Amino acid sequence: MIKIRREDETIRVPEELALLPLRDVVVFPYMIIPLLVGRPKSVAALTAAVDKDRLLVVAAQRRAEIAEPKRKDLHSVGTVVRVLQLLRLPDNTIKVLVEGLGRVELGEYVKTQPHVTVGISGYGKASRAGSELSALVRSVEGQFEEYVKLHKKIPEEILISIGNVTDRDHLVEMIGAHLSVSLATKQSVLDKGTTKARFQELSRILSNELEILRIEKKIEGEVRSQVQKNQKEFYLNEQLKAIRKELGAGTEGGSEVGELAEAVAESNMPDLVADKALKEIEKLGKMPPLSPEATVARNYIDWLLNVPWGVESDDTGDLNDVMRILDEDHFGLEKVKQRIVEYVAVIQLARKIRGPILCFVGPPGVGKTSLGKSIARALGREFIRVSLGGVRDEAEIRGHRRTYIGALPGRIIQSLKKAGTMNPVFLLDEVDKMSKDFHGDPASALLEVLDPEQNHTFSDHYLEVECDLSRVMFLTTANTLHGIPPPLLDRMELIRLPGYLEPEKVEIAKGFLVPHQVEEHGLSKRDITVTNEALRSIIRGYTREAGVRNLEREIARVCRKVARKVVGSKKRKKISVNGRNLDDFLGVPRFSTKRVDKKNWIGVATGLAWTSTGGETLHIEVSTIPGKGNLILTGTLGDVMRESARAALTYIRSRAEALGLDKNFYETIDLHVHIPEGAIPKDGPSAGISIAAALISSLTGIALRRDTALTGEITLRGHVLPIGGLNEKLVAALRAGVRTVILPKENEKDLVEIPEEAKKGLTIYTVERMDQVLPLVMVEQAKKSIPLLARGGARSQATGYYTH
Repeated sequence: MIKIRREDETIRVPEELALLPLRDVVVFPYMIIPLLVGRPKSVAALTAAVDKDRLLVVAAQRRAEIAEPKRKDLHSVGTVVRVLQLLRLPDNTIKVLVEGLGRVELGEYVKTQPHVTVGISGYGKASRAGSELSALVRSVEGQFEEYVKLHKKIPEEILISIGNVTDRDHLVEMIGAHLSVSLATKQSVLDKGTTKARFQELSRILSNELEILRIEKKIEGEVRSQVQKNQKEFYLNEQLKAIRKELGAGTEGGSEVGELAEAVAESNMPDLVADKALKEIEKLGKMPPLSPEATVARNYIDWLLNVPWGVESDDTGDLNDVMRILDEDHFGLEKVKQRIVEYVAVIQLARKIRGPILCFVGPPGVGKTSLGKSIARALGREFIRVSLGGVRDEAEIRGHRRTYIGALPGRIIQSLKKAGTMNPVFLLDEVDKMSKDFHGDPASALLEVLDPEQNHTFSDHYLEVECDLSRVMFLTTANTLHGIPPPLLDRMELIRLPGYLEPEKVEIAKGFLVPHQVEEHGLSKRDITVTNEALRSIIRGYTREAGVRNLEREIARVCRKVARKVVGSKKRKKISVNGRNLDDFLGVPRFSTKRVDKKNWIGVATGLAWTSTGGETLHIEVSTIPGKGNLILTGTLGDVMRESARAALTYIRSRAEALGLDKNFYETIDLHVHIPEGAIPKDGPSAGISIAAALISSLTGIALRRDTALTGEITLRGHVLPIGGLNEKLVAALRAGVRTVILPKENEKDLVEIPEEAKKGLTIYTVERMDQVLPLVMVEQAKKSIPLLARGGARSQATGYYTH
């Protein structure tokens, strides 16, 4: 048996007791505390204790989340408790009131079913009385008294209870039980073996807690003082206003209001804007300085003052300088450069002219955004870029009204403040990628911004004053026109930037991309040379784009490989990148150029297509099979291309006799039209004459010329209508080895603007009717087999004929 001595009794405790593990509490001797017991083994242990001698041993768990703790999961020192009251609750849990009797050391588990029984042994001993212990006790009592006074959650009545305790062991347990600290900290007090050690631990804990409480009280006092100071200042300000009013000194604010009024007077604000600002300043002077309304008014006045009213940068007047800067930054793009030079020329003559609103439309990577920077540099103006991609709120353009918390002007006014002038070059990037929702339509808000007849009186929702944007040069960029609303498109001057031709890409790479990447990678001219042959191979085999963005990435890859070789070699030597060793730097080419077939095929025509990355050739295949007159279309064709195929078949049926076909030829066969690369969607009407030629070839059994490409829309009467993307299509034909291209007659005017590089080596015919296409695309045998050609029904030749 274990004897536990208390002030007035000695309690005999068995050496094996039922165990009650505790999750979040430490029970000290002399402590009476209610516990809620719910775990099955804990309920069983409690029931066994009540049935026997009402004694239990409790110990705190090291981790509360463990449901069935093992011996290693419990602290070594626990407390023997006596059950005073017990109440069973409806949810099968038990609420029990226990009294701590004494500390014991836990041994190993004796049994674990139906509850845990653990072996225990006595723990701790009383320290000898002495002056040192007495001094320590007094010190702890004083610390605890100060702790209770500073701590708001501990009632001061506890000090009276502690004052009546004479036994030192009782005192140390009582103070430890009332500390508002972590479980581990309380357990450290319980773990100490002697009375002196426990008092020393209490002194250390109380010292730390008192230091924290003193800092908290200091912070609280500073905050309270600041609040009282603000209230005092507000009260004195109100009194001062009343005194001034009685003295007739008016209600003007202090120095801040005067400074704002002076700033308005010195600015170049229009009269209406200045009047608005002065009225707001007058309101500000009547408001309490710390009121929310005063902050809103002050921000509004600051924004009015920050707009660069009347400030404009001087434009460059020398046309030669403007052209030189544009040529330095961009290769080609003659139309754009001519338009900017014309604008500068008009400025010199008219002096006062509204800024143009230009829209650059072209595929990614052709230099639309960088062209805006170049224009600003050429004109000597500030450059502002605002990306509209994903913008769906009208307030992004016009701003929020001041009634909203945190309201700000829109991006137009914010950008003018950033530029510091009223005539910057303002680039609205990705104007075709805006969207709209319940917040409004930003494209509609841009109608006023981009309308030369309205933007001189532009009104922002936040400022609510007119702002003149007529001197701003607005530029917009878009990849396609489909996402731009027609009213907005009508307000802009369209300038199309087609994809670069291969010779242009080579020149851009030589003049800018290669030197730029060589410098970026820490190399120099003595480390690397890239030949024209290598650049052409990169363009053809490693990129498939209209611009030069991926070309620059591939050049960067080459430079990284060279940099690694330079760093890794002991002797620095120049590395030449050419067509023969390019694979060593970039690997196997990712793209292969479509080439014309080596022989003429029946039912196979070569078409031309436009894509966002440039032009492509299409091989249109037709096969005739026994059937019931069905037209089968495969190759992921869009609705427009499907309609073109049906129109072509109807034309052939209407001209069956002239083509040497039976008038009911379609009743016993099916026609299957397929365009390879079926994973890629294809659409558009420009493949009409190509599909018609392939159908006629398959039906007559006469082959088509392999080196002849066709593009044009076909009607039911056989007319050939114009197409777009001519520049890219001719480049694709040239790249594929095509020698002859057949175009609609109405595209003849567009040939004048096509660069010579895109036409060099091509024989180009322009036609008005499908009858004129057949003698150009079919082999010589067709003249004998097809009545239309044999009797000259095609009117001999096409009406246009160009050889380059």
